Amino acid sequence: MTQDPTLDAVPDARAALDRLLLGGPRRWTRAEVAQRAGVDPERTQRLWRALGFADVGDDEEVFTDADVEALTTLGALIDSGFVDQDSEASVARAIGQSLSRLADWQTDMLAALLRDRLDDAVDTVRAAELLLPLLREVQDYVWRRHLSANAERLLAADPGAAVDRRELAVGFADLVGYTSRSRGMGGRELGAMVEDFEGLAADLVARHHGRVVKTVGDGVLFTCTSAVDAVEIGLRMPDEWAASDRPPLRVGAAFGPVLTRLGDVYSPVVNLASRLTSLARPGTLLVDQDLARSLRGLRPYRVRPLRRVSVRGYDHLQPWLVRRRPGAPAPGEDTGPFEDFLDDYADDVLGETTGP
Repeated sequence: MTQDPTLDAVPDARAALDRLLLGGPRRWTRAEVAQRAGVDPERTQRLWRALGFADVGDDEEVFTDADVEALTTLGALIDSGFVDQDSEASVARAIGQSLSRLADWQTDMLAALLRDRLDDAVDTVRAAELLLPLLREVQDYVWRRHLSANAERLLAADPGAAVDRRELAVGFADLVGYTSRSRGMGGRELGAMVEDFEGLAADLVARHHGRVVKTVGDGVLFTCTSAVDAVEIGLRMPDEWAASDRPPLRVGAAFGPVLTRLGDVYSPVVNLASRLTSLARPGTLLVDQDLARSLRGLRPYRVRPLRRVSVRGYDHLQPWLVRRRPGAPAPGEDTGPFEDFLDDYADDVLGETTGP
């Protein structure tokens, strides 16, 4: 029986990919890497797990010279004072989670390329040798651009102000009925819908000077420094997403002090935005009172208080429905006595200093 020559090429292909991706052959155990880098083995294992990699046996030779160099570099980074030992695992976890998702996407992309155009393991290596350096250059560029944007924000802040605590609008966008809808969809169809949703969200948030914090299949969490930008995102997203073959979208947003840490956001404001999203009807935007108050005097928007409700964490939550005023009439233009009455009532309520 003649063996397929492609099978003979697989070990060579794996070795070539190791050289390309990992800088050389796998020849060190976990203890040997720690010893050569001058780092405690337990600490090495803790960082390895924080980066998102599975444990390996003590006798398994799975590490390369690049792993030794990376561990040595991390030690130098900590010694510089930029990262302290108390937060090193958190930093490693943030890096690992971000890059793991990027690697998943790139692997899927490469797999699709192989399935459609390439024939064997040798072609796989050739494609990787061509694509990976290009991807690395693009990633480096995007990373530097994001650093530049954040540096501008840092320089614009008041001297002495806490850089990790800011006043932000936090918004959630959620696909209504996603779970039941997705059960009847094939993998390709579901993937296309999720890709369309994430693409629309990223484009719209960027257009209005916001930042996508994270996406989770049926939802997206975003932040904006401007309450008006957050409202524009919340009003436009359901409209731009709407189609007969898509589940409807709802949005909730709140405004207040937020702690930013390792790319994520933490605050009761985040929880409040989530609760408002769960209360919103399909195609609508609900906001908290602080964000609604930011819209006082802005004619393009109409805000209406809804019935107070009790949800987890909030006994008497006051949601505010935000809609675009038809035609955005000029100040003084007649919009009807009842609507004028509701505008005055909303303005009176927002002028009070009550909580949510």
